Amino acid sequence: MAQAGKARWAVAVAVFVAALAASPATASVDSENLELAVKATYLYKLAPFVSWPQASWAAPNAPLTICVQGVDPFGPLLDRAIGGQVVAGHPLAVRRLARLAADSGCHIAYLAGGAAQSPAQALAAVEGAPVLTVTDEGRGGARGIVNLVLDAGRVRFAIDAAQADRNGVAISSKLLALAVAVKR
Repeated sequence: MAQAGKARWAVAVAVFVAALAASPATASVDSENLELAVKATYLYKLAPFVSWPQASWAAPNAPLTICVQGVDPFGPLLDRAIGGQVVAGHPLAVRRLARLAADSGCHIAYLAGGAAQSPAQALAAVEGAPVLTVTDEGRGGARGIVNLVLDAGRVRFAIDAAQADRNGVAISSKLLALAVAVKR
Protein backbone atom coordinates (compact mmCIF):
# COMPACT_ATOMS: atom_id res chain seq x y z
CA MET A 1 0.00 0.00 0.00
CA ALA A 2 2.87 2.38 0.76
CA GLN A 3 4.27 1.76 -2.70
CA ALA A 4 0.90 2.71 -4.28
CA GLY A 5 0.89 5.92 -2.24
CA LYS A 6 4.40 6.76 -3.43
CA ALA A 7 3.38 6.10 -7.02
CA ARG A 8 0.33 8.38 -6.72
CA TRP A 9 2.53 11.07 -5.13
CA ALA A 10 5.08 10.76 -7.97
CA VAL A 11 2.33 11.13 -10.57
CA ALA A 12 0.88 14.16 -8.73
CA VAL A 13 4.29 15.86 -8.58
CA ALA A 14 4.92 15.09 -12.28
CA VAL A 15 1.56 16.62 -13.25
CA PHE A 16 2.30 19.65 -11.06
CA VAL A 17 5.72 20.17 -12.63
CA ALA A 18 4.29 19.76 -16.14
CA ALA A 19 1.57 22.33 -15.47
CA LEU A 20 4.05 24.78 -14.01
CA ALA A 21 6.63 24.33 -16.72
CA ALA A 22 4.28 25.26 -19.56
CA SER A 23 6.16 27.71 -21.72
CA PRO A 24 4.51 30.94 -22.89
CA ALA A 25 7.10 31.07 -25.67
CA THR A 26 5.42 28.10 -27.38
CA ALA A 27 2.22 30.04 -28.03
CA SER A 28 2.74 32.56 -30.79
CA VAL A 29 -0.76 34.09 -30.96
CA ASP A 30 -1.73 34.56 -27.33
CA SER A 31 1.41 34.18 -25.23
CA GLU A 32 0.28 36.78 -22.65
CA ASN A 33 -2.95 34.87 -21.95
CA LEU A 34 -1.00 31.60 -21.76
CA GLU A 35 1.40 33.17 -19.25
CA LEU A 36 -1.54 34.43 -17.18
CA ALA A 37 -3.21 31.00 -17.36
CA VAL A 38 -0.02 29.35 -16.08
CA LYS A 39 0.22 31.91 -13.25
CA ALA A 40 -3.45 31.36 -12.36
CA THR A 41 -2.78 27.62 -12.27
CA TYR A 42 0.17 28.19 -9.94
CA LEU A 43 -2.11 29.91 -7.43
CA TYR A 44 -4.11 26.77 -6.75
CA LYS A 45 -1.41 24.18 -7.53
CA LEU A 46 0.70 25.63 -4.68
CA ALA A 47 -2.03 24.91 -2.11
CA PRO A 48 -1.49 21.14 -1.63
CA PHE A 49 2.15 21.87 -0.72
CA VAL A 50 1.34 24.43 1.98
CA SER A 51 -0.02 23.96 5.51
CA TRP A 52 -1.87 26.68 7.37
CA PRO A 53 -2.43 26.85 11.14
CA GLN A 54 -5.68 25.22 12.27
CA ALA A 55 -6.91 28.61 13.53
CA SER A 56 -6.91 29.98 9.96
CA TRP A 57 -9.91 27.78 9.08
CA ALA A 58 -13.40 28.92 10.09
CA ALA A 59 -14.61 25.30 9.88
CA PRO A 60 -13.07 21.93 8.94
CA ASN A 61 -14.50 22.13 5.41
CA ALA A 62 -14.27 25.93 4.98
CA PRO A 63 -13.13 27.16 1.57
CA LEU A 64 -9.47 27.72 0.84
CA THR A 65 -9.65 31.32 -0.30
CA ILE A 66 -7.41 32.68 -3.05
CA CYS A 67 -7.50 36.47 -3.07
CA VAL A 68 -6.39 38.78 -5.85
CA GLN A 69 -5.42 42.15 -4.40
CA GLY A 70 -5.52 45.19 -6.64
CA VAL A 71 -5.93 45.17 -10.40
CA ASP A 72 -6.90 41.61 -11.39
CA PRO A 73 -4.75 40.46 -14.33
CA PHE A 74 -6.50 37.07 -14.54
CA GLY A 75 -10.17 37.85 -15.02
CA PRO A 76 -12.12 34.65 -15.67
CA LEU A 77 -8.92 32.58 -16.15
CA LEU A 78 -8.52 32.11 -12.40
CA ASP A 79 -12.20 31.29 -11.87
CA ARG A 80 -12.02 28.63 -14.60
CA ALA A 81 -8.75 27.24 -13.25
CA ILE A 82 -10.12 26.64 -9.75
CA GLY A 83 -13.64 25.61 -10.78
CA GLY A 84 -14.58 22.48 -8.84
CA GLN A 85 -11.12 22.07 -7.28
CA VAL A 86 -10.81 20.82 -3.70
CA VAL A 87 -7.59 20.79 -1.66
CA ALA A 88 -7.41 18.70 1.52
CA GLY A 89 -11.20 18.79 1.85
CA HIS A 90 -11.42 22.54 1.25
CA PRO A 91 -13.22 23.78 -1.87
CA LEU A 92 -11.38 26.64 -3.57
CA ALA A 93 -12.88 30.12 -3.70
CA VAL A 94 -11.68 33.38 -5.27
CA ARG A 95 -12.07 36.87 -3.81
CA ARG A 96 -10.97 40.10 -5.40
CA LEU A 97 -9.96 42.93 -3.06
CA ALA A 98 -8.79 46.49 -3.58
CA ARG A 99 -7.03 46.36 -0.19
CA LEU A 100 -5.64 43.36 1.67
CA ALA A 101 -5.70 43.15 5.47
CA ALA A 102 -4.64 40.48 7.95
CA ASP A 103 -8.31 39.68 8.61
CA SER A 104 -9.36 39.50 4.93
CA GLY A 105 -9.84 35.72 5.17
CA CYS A 106 -7.29 34.92 2.47
CA HIS A 107 -5.17 31.78 2.54
CA ILE A 108 -3.33 32.65 -0.67
CA ALA A 109 -3.06 36.27 -1.82
CA TYR A 110 -1.80 37.31 -5.25
CA LEU A 111 -0.58 40.89 -4.86
CA ALA A 112 -1.17 42.77 -8.08
CA GLY A 113 -1.33 46.24 -6.56
CA GLY A 114 -3.58 49.10 -7.50
CA ALA A 115 -4.55 52.65 -6.63
CA ALA A 116 -5.85 51.66 -3.17
CA GLN A 117 -2.79 49.61 -2.12
CA SER A 118 0.59 48.74 -3.60
CA PRO A 119 1.99 45.20 -3.37
CA ALA A 120 4.50 46.43 -0.75
CA GLN A 121 1.67 47.89 1.34
CA ALA A 122 -0.32 44.64 1.00
CA LEU A 123 2.72 42.64 2.14
CA ALA A 124 3.06 44.87 5.19
CA ALA A 125 -0.66 44.50 5.95
CA VAL A 126 -0.43 40.70 6.22
CA GLU A 127 3.04 40.46 7.82
CA GLY A 128 2.77 37.72 10.44
CA ALA A 129 -0.69 36.57 9.31
CA PRO A 130 -1.13 33.02 7.95
CA VAL A 131 -1.32 34.13 4.31
CA LEU A 132 0.77 32.69 1.48
CA THR A 133 1.63 35.86 -0.43
CA VAL A 134 2.36 35.59 -4.15
CA THR A 135 3.99 38.36 -6.16
CA ASP A 136 5.05 38.65 -9.76
CA GLU A 137 8.51 39.88 -10.73
CA GLY A 138 6.93 41.67 -13.71
CA ARG A 139 4.83 43.84 -11.38
CA GLY A 140 7.47 45.68 -9.38
CA GLY A 141 9.99 45.11 -6.65
CA ALA A 142 7.86 43.77 -3.77
CA ARG A 143 8.41 40.07 -3.12
CA GLY A 144 6.00 37.77 -1.37
CA ILE A 145 6.60 34.31 0.01
CA VAL A 146 6.27 33.03 -3.55
CA ASN A 147 7.60 35.28 -6.31
CA LEU A 148 6.69 34.30 -9.86
CA VAL A 149 9.53 34.78 -12.35
CA LEU A 150 10.11 34.16 -16.03
CA ASP A 151 13.06 31.82 -16.47
CA ALA A 152 14.08 30.90 -20.02
CA GLY A 153 10.57 31.70 -21.25
CA ARG A 154 8.87 29.65 -18.54
CA VAL A 155 6.94 30.73 -15.49
CA ARG A 156 8.84 29.55 -12.41
CA PHE A 157 8.96 30.69 -8.81
CA ALA A 158 11.28 31.64 -5.97
CA ILE A 159 10.33 31.06 -2.33
CA ASP A 160 11.12 33.10 0.77
CA ALA A 161 11.01 30.32 3.38
CA ALA A 162 11.91 32.74 6.18
CA GLN A 163 8.86 34.89 5.38
CA ALA A 164 6.69 31.76 5.26
CA ASP A 165 7.89 30.91 8.78
CA ARG A 166 7.15 34.45 9.99
CA ASN A 167 3.64 34.20 8.51
CA GLY A 168 3.06 30.79 10.11
CA VAL A 169 2.64 28.82 6.89
CA ALA A 170 4.64 25.66 6.30
CA ILE A 171 5.89 24.88 2.81
CA SER A 172 6.60 21.30 1.80
CA SER A 173 10.19 20.39 1.01
CA LYS A 174 8.87 19.00 -2.27
CA LEU A 175 7.72 22.49 -3.32
CA LEU A 176 10.96 24.05 -2.09
CA ALA A 177 12.86 21.59 -4.32
CA LEU A 178 10.95 22.88 -7.38
CA ALA A 179 11.79 26.55 -6.75
CA VAL A 180 14.46 28.33 -8.80
CA ALA A 181 15.66 29.95 -5.56
CA VAL A 182 14.89 29.56 -1.87
CA LYS A 183 15.64 32.29 0.67
CA ARG A 184 16.14 30.78 4.13
